[in-house]
Amino acid sequence: MAQDLSDLSNILKRNREPLLARKNVVATGIGYKITGGQRSETLGLVCSVSKKQAASRLSTSDVIPAQLEGCPTDVIETGRIRALQATTDRFRPAPGGVSIGHFEITAGTLGCLVRKNGQTYILSNNHVLANSNAAAPGDPILQPGPHDGGLVTDDQIAELTEFVPIQFVGGSSDCSIANSIVGFLNGVAGMLGSRTRIEAFSTRQIDNLVDAALARPLQPDWVTDEIFQIGAINGSASGELGMAIKKSGRTTGLTTGEILQVDVTANVQYGAGKMALFTDQLMAGAMSQGGDSGSAVLDESNRLVGLLFAGSDQSTIINRIQNVFSALGVSL
Repeated sequence: MAQDLSDLSNILKRNREPLLARKNVVATGIGYKITGGQRSETLGLVCSVSKKQAASRLSTSDVIPAQLEGCPTDVIETGRIRALQATTDRFRPAPGGVSIGHFEITAGTLGCLVRKNGQTYILSNNHVLANSNAAAPGDPILQPGPHDGGLVTDDQIAELTEFVPIQFVGGSSDCSIANSIVGFLNGVAGMLGSRTRIEAFSTRQIDNLVDAALARPLQPDWVTDEIFQIGAINGSASGELGMAIKKSGRTTGLTTGEILQVDVTANVQYGAGKMALFTDQLMAGAMSQGGDSGSAVLDESNRLVGLLFAGSDQSTIINRIQNVFSALGVSL
């Protein structure tokens, strides 16, 4: 085989330049020929192309011949080959899996692109794009996020459009009777010269289904449908117990795991003193860390199954993508 490789190497050297000059060819090399989707034992010259096309759609000069100097050839689709970047770098166009954030947070992860009313939007978490309810539509969204060097003056990629409010345990009360009593007592305190005021709070737990928000890209070509290190999304699917999953995130990059629990109800801590109850969640093992919030979660077939938003050292909590799409009225 060593002699075969030597012969092939010489053939490749003589044909490399004309092969690379053909349309869509991005690399050449020596490898085993793929037949019927399976690797054979036949060595050949391999041409990697950005997009595989039928010979009928190519000019004669761009078609890869079946053989070169008696050596078989093969064509595989790899897409464009790019220098790899860190997920915390500035990307234009920006794929899913890279750093992003509201201008007043640290940084989270760009999930993926979705559509609504014919428009394209960036999907991520409320606490990534909307600063846990504290933001307003039109606020700048930076890529990379502020913690990774993103600046409003240089790195705004989008503007916040909408978010699903997170219902926190212990928030302001919506009880009219309690608020009326509080208003009366504060009025009395004011007449007595006191500056102290009280506020009614609710201890009722309100269920949340999603931590999700949308941002509108300032330029359509500043974003891409692909997920960093994963590729294009191939539809959506329901997250099932035992399903193998993967994600690409700002902090831990490409990781894999398994859905270990479904129908999960969890109390999720949002900073000091803020807690929210989430129901109908998916739980996986340790496949994320802080900054991965907002990551799109996919199955082995690249079908979108969820939106990562929380976790611990041993667990990852994921919104079902069906609940996200329903809450925001979006689709792929």
